[in-house]
Amino acid sequence: MGLPISDLHGRMILDSRGNPTIEVECYASIDIPSRSTVPSGASTGSYEAVELRDGGEKWVGKGVDLAIENINGKIKQCLIGVDVSDQNKIDKIMIDLDDSSNKSNLGANAILGTSLACLKAAAGVGDPLWSYIAREEDHCSLPVPLMNILNGGAHANSEVDIQEFMIVPHGFTNFKDALRAGVEIYHTLKKVLKQNKLLSGVGDEGGFAPNLNCNEDGLIYVVQAIESAGYEPGKQVSIALDVAAQEFLKEDKYHFDGKLISGNDLANIYSNWIEKYPIVSIEDPFGEDDWDSWIEFTRKEGHQVQIVGDDLYVTNPDRLKKGIEESASNAILIKLNQIGTFSETMDVIKMAKDAGFATIISHRSGETSDDIISDIAVGTNAGQIKTGAPARSDRTSKYNQLLRISEKCTHYTQLF
Repeated sequence: MGLPISDLHGRMILDSRGNPTIEVECYASIDIPSRSTVPSGASTGSYEAVELRDGGEKWVGKGVDLAIENINGKIKQCLIGVDVSDQNKIDKIMIDLDDSSNKSNLGANAILGTSLACLKAAAGVGDPLWSYIAREEDHCSLPVPLMNILNGGAHANSEVDIQEFMIVPHGFTNFKDALRAGVEIYHTLKKVLKQNKLLSGVGDEGGFAPNLNCNEDGLIYVVQAIESAGYEPGKQVSIALDVAAQEFLKEDKYHFDGKLISGNDLANIYSNWIEKYPIVSIEDPFGEDDWDSWIEFTRKEGHQVQIVGDDLYVTNPDRLKKGIEESASNAILIKLNQIGTFSETMDVIKMAKDAGFATIISHRSGETSDDIISDIAVGTNAGQIKTGAPARSDRTSKYNQLLRISEKCTHYTQLF
């Protein structure tokens, strides 16, 4: 037997939006705890695992006292003495204890915080976390970042429907140069928007949040920023979109650019943009249950762009299985808090890779300074990471961890 868990402790902290979230400490071999925190999304799929909130008036209904009680009570009682390196057993104990289909009894936030704290404790002070995770991988590589530099939708206070306009610095031989390109384009976009009298605040993920006349203007300004920063669109830096179409789907119609349109109409808009702009990835182009639109669009455009399911799959193996069988997309966004444990997340990543799907490890809009998704992206050889703009410490903490990892793991993923 390895090292037994000797103590667990959960507490409330604040996330990047100033809302309560959970931090969990796990004690095993030493008195210094391994600590993990839990993010929270604003644009969420209805099939996600349930984070437990207190409701009521305190903390505007977003308190997490009940979830913390579960960590310091039921979960702790069941995990004390368990081998901290037996991740599957730890997660199964919590899943069985919760005994619901969506982790609504203990709370996915309570379960995930504990799961990740135990993972860090198992890695210990010896091996880097990414190396510990990578034990079953043939090789590791630094992921290509999808950097959100212009925000709309649920992540911004604007009339822009598309939630994220991202730049993808894929045409580089190392992560540091790719990150530098992203940072330079981000700052150049600020100048471009200021010149056009569109500079306002930033969204939840650090991207600029201008009010634009139409969604396509976002593409125009991003391309202008890429070129003005001295990079070649499509060859060195391309564009990825997170449409988050579920957010503007009402009664089987999409409210887009002030019009009510069908899934087929929306698909035609995307196809036109693919021809005009260097778009390599489109996330959540349709609603989470609009399977017909997903399948037809993937059939039509999947050979030339990455079509990513986030709300469609919510990191859920049953949803992903259906998507694979029906060829509904060719990529999946991985968010740990959508499924609620590390071991289940690993199972979904394996299922996706076995089916030939691309995998993208993702943050949430309500983040903390925890940088574990950087280690997971490298350790699972995911190939891509989505963690916001190169601004605000809740986002830059992930990029900074990737810079540290790049000193040991030098290979940069080659995509697109």
